[in-house]
Amino acid sequence: MKASSMVASKSNRIKFLVGGGLFVIAVVFLVVSASKATAEFFLTVREVKESTKDLTGQNLRISGAVLGDTISINPDNGLLEFTIAHIPGKESEIKALGGLSLVLHQAVNDPNNPRLDVRYEGSKPDMLKNEAQAILTGTLNAEGVFIAEELLLKCPSRYEEALPDQVE
Repeated sequence: MKASSMVASKSNRIKFLVGGGLFVIAVVFLVVSASKATAEFFLTVREVKESTKDLTGQNLRISGAVLGDTISINPDNGLLEFTIAHIPGKESEIKALGGLSLVLHQAVNDPNNPRLDVRYEGSKPDMLKNEAQAILTGTLNAEGVFIAEELLLKCPSRYEEALPDQVE
């Protein structure tokens, strides 16, 4: 009887290990698939324009310079529409080009710079103006228009004068 109970004990241990392993695999699979479904890619306007077909319908986060003369609000539905121009995605590139204010100014004034049309359902933020940096979260529709669900704005020129002088 001892031999049969040892065999049963080993059999139970193997079943436990196999079941535990399957459970771990299932949990890892669920975590990976959930993170892929909710992932947001941070892209530049140039990257979006180069990969429009591949990015359509995906959650994206994009940054660009607002072209002030393109800002319009549809009075019937309150839809806010504007265009953003490409700015570099890396802070080191922005610093090398002279800082954010200069990069935003050059991006808006370069007619050859890639541009992306944006639609946002909501009220017009006070800081939405020419040469502001827009950070947008949303999706790209089939027509290549970015449908923003979240709109954050930075306007470096507004705060430049308020910076104190550095002590040498």
